[in-house]
Amino acid sequence: RIRFHEFLGADGCWVALFSHPDDFTPVCTTELGSVAQLLPQFAARRVRVLALSCNDTASHHEWGRDVLALAKLPTDRGFPYPIIADPTRAIASAFGMLDGTNPTAGPPLTCRAVFVFAPDKSLRLQLLYPASSGRNLGEVLRAIDSLQMTAEHKVATPANWMPGKQCMVLPSLSDDEARSALPKGFEHQPVPSGKRYIRVTPDPSL
Repeated sequence: RIRFHEFLGADGCWVALFSHPDDFTPVCTTELGSVAQLLPQFAARRVRVLALSCNDTASHHEWGRDVLALAKLPTDRGFPYPIIADPTRAIASAFGMLDGTNPTAGPPLTCRAVFVFAPDKSLRLQLLYPASSGRNLGEVLRAIDSLQMTAEHKVATPANWMPGKQCMVLPSLSDDEARSALPKGFEHQPVPSGKRYIRVTPDPSL
């Protein structure tokens, strides 16, 4: 049993919560397996992972073996991260995870949601995918890298940023404040308007 509020921020960790439409479905099986394969990368970022779907615990236990087998991971050690059982859809409804566009014979299914929480229990990222589209776990990790770095340094990350690449100086900083906050310095990039708002700096986390 998990007390979610206590789970958030435990040991100073971040938390990634993934919701899934249904057990024993093909896309969900690939997603949970991919998360299991990437657990060392989540752990390296101090991110605790858990999943949720609108099925009961017995279903999760049975399905978990399929997930691990498809991912070519050991099936005799138990499932490597928690899957929340939400058959009443109480949690999915409270978190806005239900997919009203996905017609089913019964109650609505959860969409493919990703919630990332910081150690202070604040929600820092929310991604919503329809049931028909599997998630890109590499993008989730990239976004977490950005969240963690920008939480520590006065920068933002541009489109398609990857760790080690240049970052953007926050618009709220004056040039003098940026020089003080960013020891590696920064450069202005010229634009046709002549406005000096594009300032780039090396990745300050390195």
